[in-house]
Amino acid sequence: MGMDFSTLRTLISRYCVGEENWVDSRTIYIGHKEPPPGTEAFIQQRYPDNRIVSSKYTFWNFVPKNMFEQFRRVANFYFLIIFLVQLIIDTPTSPITSGLPLFFVITVTAIKQGYEDWLRHKADNSVNQCPIHVVQHGKVVRKQSRKLRVGDVVFMKENETFPCDLILLSTSRDDGTCYVTTASLDGESSHKTYYAVQDTKAFNTEEEVDSIHATIECEQPQPDLYKFVGRINIYMDNEPVARPLGSENLLLRGATLKNTEHIYAVAIYTGMETKMALNYQSKTQKRSAVEKSMNAYLVVYLCILISKAIINTALKYVWQADSNRDEPWYNDRTDTERQRHIVIRAFTDFLAFMVLFNYIIPVSMYVTVEMQKFLGSYFIMWDDEMFDEELGERAVVNTSDLNEELGQVEYVFTDKTGTLTENNMEFIECCVDGHVYVPDVICNGQVMPGATSMDMIDTSPGPGAREHEELFFRALCLCHTVQVKEEETVDGIKHGIHQGKSTSFYISSSPDEVALVEGMKRLGFTYLRLKDSHMEILNREDEIERFELLEVLTFDSVRRRMSVIVRSTTGERYLFCKGADSSIFPRVVSGKVEQVRARVEHNAVEGLRTLCVAYRPLSPEQYQEVCHLLNGAKLALHDRDKRLAEAYDVIEKDLILLGATAVEDRLQEKAADTIESLHKAGMKVWVLTGDKMETAAATCYASKLFHRNTQILELTTKRTEEQSLHDVLFDLSRTVLRQHGGMARDTFSGLSGDCTDYGLIIDGATLSAVMRPSQEDSNSGNYKEIFLEICRNCSAVLCCRMAPLQKAQIVKLIKASEEHPITLAIGDGANDVSMILEAHVGIGIMGKEGRQAVRNSDYAIPKFKHLKKILLVHGHYYYIRISELVQYFFYKNVCFIFPQFLYQFFCGFSQQPLYDTAYLTLYNISFTSLPILLYSLIEQHINMDILKKDPSLYRDIAKNSLLRWRIFIYWTILGVYDAIVMFFGAYFLFDNTTFTSNGQMFGNWTFGTLVFTVLVFTVTFKLALDTHYWTWINHFVIWGSLIFFVVFSLLWGGIIWPFLNYQRMYYVFMQMLSSGPAWFSIILLITASLLPDVLKKVICRALWPTTTERIQNADKLYKGHLSEFTPLASLHAPPKAGGHRRGSGNQRNAPNPRRSEPFSKKIMFTRWQRTPDYSTFTPLLRFADGSRFSKQGHAYSGAGPETSV
Repeated sequence: MGMDFSTLRTLISRYCVGEENWVDSRTIYIGHKEPPPGTEAFIQQRYPDNRIVSSKYTFWNFVPKNMFEQFRRVANFYFLIIFLVQLIIDTPTSPITSGLPLFFVITVTAIKQGYEDWLRHKADNSVNQCPIHVVQHGKVVRKQSRKLRVGDVVFMKENETFPCDLILLSTSRDDGTCYVTTASLDGESSHKTYYAVQDTKAFNTEEEVDSIHATIECEQPQPDLYKFVGRINIYMDNEPVARPLGSENLLLRGATLKNTEHIYAVAIYTGMETKMALNYQSKTQKRSAVEKSMNAYLVVYLCILISKAIINTALKYVWQADSNRDEPWYNDRTDTERQRHIVIRAFTDFLAFMVLFNYIIPVSMYVTVEMQKFLGSYFIMWDDEMFDEELGERAVVNTSDLNEELGQVEYVFTDKTGTLTENNMEFIECCVDGHVYVPDVICNGQVMPGATSMDMIDTSPGPGAREHEELFFRALCLCHTVQVKEEETVDGIKHGIHQGKSTSFYISSSPDEVALVEGMKRLGFTYLRLKDSHMEILNREDEIERFELLEVLTFDSVRRRMSVIVRSTTGERYLFCKGADSSIFPRVVSGKVEQVRARVEHNAVEGLRTLCVAYRPLSPEQYQEVCHLLNGAKLALHDRDKRLAEAYDVIEKDLILLGATAVEDRLQEKAADTIESLHKAGMKVWVLTGDKMETAAATCYASKLFHRNTQILELTTKRTEEQSLHDVLFDLSRTVLRQHGGMARDTFSGLSGDCTDYGLIIDGATLSAVMRPSQEDSNSGNYKEIFLEICRNCSAVLCCRMAPLQKAQIVKLIKASEEHPITLAIGDGANDVSMILEAHVGIGIMGKEGRQAVRNSDYAIPKFKHLKKILLVHGHYYYIRISELVQYFFYKNVCFIFPQFLYQFFCGFSQQPLYDTAYLTLYNISFTSLPILLYSLIEQHINMDILKKDPSLYRDIAKNSLLRWRIFIYWTILGVYDAIVMFFGAYFLFDNTTFTSNGQMFGNWTFGTLVFTVLVFTVTFKLALDTHYWTWINHFVIWGSLIFFVVFSLLWGGIIWPFLNYQRMYYVFMQMLSSGPAWFSIILLITASLLPDVLKKVICRALWPTTTERIQNADKLYKGHLSEFTPLASLHAPPKAGGHRRGSGNQRNAPNPRRSEPFSKKIMFTRWQRTPDYSTFTPLLRFADGSRFSKQGHAYSGAGPETSV
């Protein structure tokens, strides 16, 4: 079974849809002109039109398709079967009782999905009917977007959005370039440069473009936005000239033309084959732990239902075995039915009992849960505390199905750059041949205050080094993909950068590059522009230098470097290369390597991002060889990326080292506080980054992931070169297990002051070796298990030098571990998408690396600090609410149907219903549904501020603790008890045949109505007792639903309804209420039903209160202002012997200071030496000795006030 379904689907589409000549590439005739005779014959392929279809249904298939999807849900299908049984056989209840709730559920869902699909149709039509301009027969004609075909030449103007994927032929600019924004595709608002085909860029009119005679060969459509391989054959004098096409020539559907008057381009992918449409494919469905619990409970209740039906069927035939007892007269059985075979009669009776008891399965629970999740998600989006003014963005919910999963997270996997840090690069220093230069502090073009007078640290290089220094500055001004954006002044005149610095700024897809170019500007070398393939630089003497840009060897994450080849005005050719130290140093043959390496390591330890710069002069012969290599690789249609990588590898060698740069990526606001809160909440935080180990480790110290006393365990390539991987793993395993006596710490266990705090650092290469499948060597088979054992015993893990796929592998490994913990992945870039999709909950950050992470996530937040609120508050609330909702639904249905089961023992198992049809139908739909829905939306069992101040409360709901079998059984027993009290209470109270005031006796419908009235009031009061957060809406809905029940009952029994064929409920409710004993019974039975649950709560709160209950009691005492007055640590349950909470005073030392200024002031952290001010710093921790203060003074978990020295 090696072939997956996608492969099978592809093969079917190839061979069963008439595409016998299907190939891996396509040939497109520009303007639909066929190539001249004598060229290779080709069968024209069929391409789709440009119609976009994002809708799911059509007018004709909506009903059958929607019905099929809805009845795939077990509960819906079950109720359909019950409804059909009621129609087919003679059952005790009307088909309406199960048909109406089912119809209601199906109709509401169908209307919601139909409306959503109608909106999609509307959006599709507006796009498909959008007018576009196409060149035909030398003229520009207008047509609808949906009529566009592959091969059409399209004319686009500035600010227009591309209707399909296009190859750029020519532009209004002389250099054949155009600027494009791809914000709707990946969120990047920067202007990207695209290039026209060299041989067609001079064709600037409709007639000239129409005269182009060419074909394009390219790959078949695939969803990667950043990859394209093709070739254009231009026929001049019947001789084809081949030119390579890459992603720099491809304009994607949805992107917008900017700063360019007009362009001509040819359509190559249309409609559902465009890259944007191929990225529409839906993500795999994630299911929460609560949903799995619900399904398990449903199975249990289904078994209870079948058991009830079997017991009643068996007892019926035992009852009727006596010759004096027969089928009751009111069942109206015919002689034919009586004479049927006993097996058929028994099976029919079994189905009838199934129908009678089927309400124990709460079909409306699924609708209520869906509504709760859908409406509840708006509270996240409306949260003003998660609104970021700088970005102007709010939190976004892409998947409301996982709201409660936010309250169950055990592992958090976070990216570093752009997630923990701001991805806001600041040029700090550069080192040339060991000499260090520090310019004014540059941050996005702004000079930081207090730094204007700073000069270079070391400005005394010798005369020979002066040339190297200027070559280094020129290299950084040339080796990049930065664009210069010119702004218009107020009078509308454009100014160049050399006329006024304030009117221009740099744009790049990489913030590092902008920081480096701006840094060079402060050191005297200003990059001006790229014009006509020439890069212009303004040097220190204010002279403009021009370099011809010959080749760009683009950056990729595997090589981790980029290069440019330029020619100076004197004719010399240079290859300038910049990249990570690990990819540059091995390729260097000369230069002051040791001095530069020492500076790079020094900066990495301080948490700075470092790049090395090198160059290589090229002779004419070497340049010709380079051109030959690159052209051969670029023209390849197959394995182009592989051949380019091989060519780059050959070209980027024998380099001369110039120096290195250091750029700082500042920590995001409150990142350290957020990580510390997550730790206190019992979550393990792992940082997965592509950065080098030293830089990442420094960030981990600054963000309080690692602390001063954390013992760092290294599992890196450097260490595995000295020892075998097997030995290293076993050494680390012995180290961590020796400390804990061979017992692995539980995910939520704390760390005491006596217990060593371990942190693990692993790199990508070693992880690959650990993850490799078992080898023949018996020692290598169990590496994953040992690795997991080590990780479980570490408080924090840092994975550096990670590829995107490895991030997903790590998440998958933890998900599949023995405990099956709930995982959360958070990141801001395209390289984080794989782990976001793999984790149980994926969160995207609206950062500077595009919006791919946001688009693929379940939730999106503006900043990392908002993770604290979304988990500790929203996640906590949603889990509490939905847990109560699920348990309450099962409880109220047990209360509802168990009296019906007991009633059969008193009516000869005749399947006589206890309740009226209207009550059976409306119990779950109207009488008891709204109060629990409202509870599940607005309940706050603990004040929001307390949840934020005391993250350890999150531990109380860990591991799906509120939906465990013990609690489920308690609710079920409570439901059975209430049902017994209601039924037998009513039975014994009326055993003496109670009379009304006019002497009438109560009948069976009055008895059923009395039980039902007690039932509705009891389950509603039960919910009222469980409610902690009361608002006017709660009062309105809870008491309003009871009033509605009374009013409905009065109307239902007070009028003779002409459409009913029976009037058995006429005057029953009024007659019951006219009896004094009935009123007494109702009050007495409601009290007796609720009493045990109330007693249990009172006794448990008094004798064995949980942390949550202690805080609730204290908050009532302080009238909702507990968080302002009381040290919350004192409200925690006393620690068990040997179990200590992480974070005693002697553990938390100052983080490793980072450079936030070029000359950072030395920071000294001091501690309070007096009683803490609880209104300012609330201690949220328990300490090893149980006291509130440590011997050293205040035991506040973070660093104290900062003092400058």
